[in-house]
Amino acid sequence: MSGTPRMSGPGALADGIRNGNRRALAKAITLVESTRADHQEAAQRLLELLLPDTGKAARVGISGVPGVGKSTFVEAFGLYLVGRGLRVAVLAVDPSSARSGGSILGDKTRMQRLSVAPEAFIRPSPSAGSLGGVARRTREAMLVCEAAGYDAVLIETVGVGQSEYAVASMVDFFLVLMLAGAGDELQGMKKGILELADALAINKADGDNLLRAQRAAAELQSALRLFRPRSAAWQPPVLQVSALEERGMEAVWDAVQRHRAALTASGELAAKRRAQQQDWLWAMIDDGLKRHFLARPDVDALLPEVEAAVLDSRLTPTQGARKLLALLDASRPEPHTERGAGGSTARQSAAAAPAPRRGC
Repeated sequence: MSGTPRMSGPGALADGIRNGNRRALAKAITLVESTRADHQEAAQRLLELLLPDTGKAARVGISGVPGVGKSTFVEAFGLYLVGRGLRVAVLAVDPSSARSGGSILGDKTRMQRLSVAPEAFIRPSPSAGSLGGVARRTREAMLVCEAAGYDAVLIETVGVGQSEYAVASMVDFFLVLMLAGAGDELQGMKKGILELADALAINKADGDNLLRAQRAAAELQSALRLFRPRSAAWQPPVLQVSALEERGMEAVWDAVQRHRAALTASGELAAKRRAQQQDWLWAMIDDGLKRHFLARPDVDALLPEVEAAVLDSRLTPTQGARKLLALLDASRPEPHTERGAGGSTARQSAAAAPAPRRGC
């Protein structure tokens, strides 16, 4: 039996999701995460049916260095939102095991109180080796959760490498958790984090660490003044929270709401989501082109030879890539030169057409 559960038809699955059926929601996310061609085709039909029901949730990305307490914070924040009568979906992106491909961290076991709340839905997903640990299908899973009526979708990343950039490209509000007194190794990360964050939160602001957290918050707030804000309508705040003691959650949610109101009023939120859709389109095109290219028999035959030459320093990586890409030119059909109804040739028409603009 396949590892992917038997799926209902897209129409029945969409109805179940809209009606709040958690089993249908879980099946739908399994469907969009599947790499099988027939599952992917069904997933896209499902998403088309669900699109009119998406876009209403607050999309919040949560990242930070390992050890900052992301999962503890996400559980505390989720419980706070549930206590306010909201429905919360958590997409916790785990690093994948290099051997089995499965999730390592198991966020559902680390958020035991939130996982049993009927108003919460937690989905740990393996990153499958994608950039920065952000699962390739996280965007689509987020849409499914929105269609299911969740008020907030929290996306927790592993917080390594380029994951901050990946998650920031799919959410409305990007929260970066930081530690006070984390040492010099954190200092080199600050510039990039400050440029991406819609808010910073100093976690573990409790006990003996409280004074250090207060000093760190003051330093970061001063540092933020040196950067041009990403939005003229929003100045990122620096907050102090204690996930362990569940303090500061109200301030975080207040920042999310104020940010949403400010960007909605200025029109920036709608523009941001449109730009994210365009970036997503081009990311999928890039991914599809690579898969189709590698699936070609001539590329499959030549690739081992080129890789060996590059590894042995007999060929530069650039030369190797050009040699493989030249296969596309060799197989390209000659353009037709028949005149169309307008009197111009097909070649002239192609030349006159504007090139597509990259959204990235």
